[in-house]
Amino acid sequence: MTESSSPPLEDLLHAAVTAVGGTERPGQTAMAQAVAEAIDDSSHLLVQAGTGTGKSLGYLVPALAHGERVVVATATLALQRQLVERDLPRTVEALHPLLRHRPEFAMLKGRSNYLCLHRLHEGVPQEDADEAGLFDPFEAAAPTSKLGKDLMRLRDWSDETETGDRDDLTPGVSDRAWSQISVTSRECLGASKCAYGAECFAEAARERAKLADVVVTNHALLAIDAIEGAPVLPTHEVLIVDEAHELVSRVTGVASGELTPGQVNRAVRRAAKLVNEQAGDALQTASEGFERLMELALPGRLEKIPEDLGYVLMALRDAARTVISALGSTRDASVKDEDAVRKQALGAVENIHQVAERIVEASEYDVVWYERHDRFGASLRVAPLSVSGLLREKLFEDRSVVLTSATLKLGGDFNGVAASLGLAPESPQDPEGGEEAAPRWQGLDVGSPFDYSKQGILYVAKHLAQPGREGGRADMLDELAELVEAAGGRTLGLFSSMRAAQAAAEDLRGRLDMPILLQGEETLGELIRSFSADARTCLFGTLSLWQGVDVPGPSCQLVVMDRVPFPRPDDPLMSARQKAVEEAGGNGFMAVAATHAALLMAQGAGRLVRASGDRGIVAVLDPRVERARYGSFLRKSMPEFWYTTDRNQVRRSLAAIDAAAKAQEA
Repeated sequence: MTESSSPPLEDLLHAAVTAVGGTERPGQTAMAQAVAEAIDDSSHLLVQAGTGTGKSLGYLVPALAHGERVVVATATLALQRQLVERDLPRTVEALHPLLRHRPEFAMLKGRSNYLCLHRLHEGVPQEDADEAGLFDPFEAAAPTSKLGKDLMRLRDWSDETETGDRDDLTPGVSDRAWSQISVTSRECLGASKCAYGAECFAEAARERAKLADVVVTNHALLAIDAIEGAPVLPTHEVLIVDEAHELVSRVTGVASGELTPGQVNRAVRRAAKLVNEQAGDALQTASEGFERLMELALPGRLEKIPEDLGYVLMALRDAARTVISALGSTRDASVKDEDAVRKQALGAVENIHQVAERIVEASEYDVVWYERHDRFGASLRVAPLSVSGLLREKLFEDRSVVLTSATLKLGGDFNGVAASLGLAPESPQDPEGGEEAAPRWQGLDVGSPFDYSKQGILYVAKHLAQPGREGGRADMLDELAELVEAAGGRTLGLFSSMRAAQAAAEDLRGRLDMPILLQGEETLGELIRSFSADARTCLFGTLSLWQGVDVPGPSCQLVVMDRVPFPRPDDPLMSARQKAVEEAGGNGFMAVAATHAALLMAQGAGRLVRASGDRGIVAVLDPRVERARYGSFLRKSMPEFWYTTDRNQVRRSLAAIDAAAKAQEA
């Protein structure tokens, strides 16, 4: 792949937009030009591009014209599929006559997303068996059971698929069934040691990526590649991060660790038959001590590791280290397909060793806490206090990075998001007085093709009582019922907790004669389909609805937020981050809690206007957005809707929108 002289960017963009059946927009052109400039001078760019801008082509066209390999990382499966199945094929077809070559593209995911032929044909390591070895899930599952039917479908599909990619299997199968025929990177034998290495779907995907001009991947795999030092992505000069508002949380997830009694017990069972009795007994004893301690664990942050926990973790760490050494030095010819069994055991014990050691080290840059789940019991978790330093060091060196999303400007500027990504220096110069500490970057807002001030209203119900921690907001439910009735349904209800969503659904089902759908009562896809199909239907839910609903037209003309979605006061990681900002002299509330809420509210408000003909109202049933000092920051983070606190005006507007929609439907 060598760079050659390309036609003008405007010509390339015009050809690509025409190929996908779209219309060129000023914001898209401005974005493409800025991306091209950032790539050319090896700088970094944050681009806020509103819904309908056509941002995929805004970065794909200049990236393809550059001529060197580009990695595009997205947060959602929907966008990955859109890029690989629609945008890239059409764009490549349109550009190749102008570029005088046909760029190749490929999708690359984590290994567990691909069917493993070794697991399929040789069986699954079974730690609960009397003897360590493999069992055949196809024989173990009843043929008439859901699991049995899924497994038989997978066996038939394995002979038909060219990719082995789970997302190419339609309809899908349960997570339980998929786990029987897939492996994680820790469990994989490696192509050179596996009898099926030459046919491996995951290895084939990697080979395709090595030959591609554009590699589409996900944030998690990008984080593993950059932060863990595991080279899973091919070398590249340009990185484009779409849905970049999700990057910090995805990187935090990859950089976090967890220990649970069940996880440790499974590792003990997997290793017990493969190591000498002394090593196995030591790990078993350490596991029992950890389990006893976790039975008494209370949820919350551990600012200092308690002495009893420290002793238990050191015993667990040391026993795990001994087992790891033993697994690497012994072989048992009596164990069927021992390499697969051993690799799974080794991966499980290595994870325990790493997490236990990390917590024992008690780094000031880590946050450690207990969690307790009603269903799964207690867990011990560790996560980085901040990932900005990791991102600054690992992500922004030796390549140009473009980050884009519809929500990167919070409170009117890019500074908050830039700081979380490691792009804002703590001071203009480094401690040695040398060059600027942070990489060069530029922020650009290319706007939106929608006229938000004419298409939507932002209404804040300032007359309501301020929400409290106790819940039970009768005045809010009254307001919600009146708004939904005035809108004739057509409502997406975004709630800060599942308990609040359930309470609202139950209350309104008793008051209103219209369907109220509730997240969790059906699959999310089915709920959204039902919501779209009937304009009188309402859909209530929590976090995934704030960011995952795209329903243009009359079915969604009222978006309601029950309260400002601040992180829970008892969230150990968020409260630790807030405290760290305050200790450094900053405003922890604004930097952490308000920024978190602003991002969600910007995403939630973005559910309203999805097309040029959309009209409607975003109603925030929390008076703090009007009364509190931080209210203007939250309002500036949302689209520039016409703003009001007049409840009567809003009811009249909803009734007019409903009447117009009914007339159009008739």
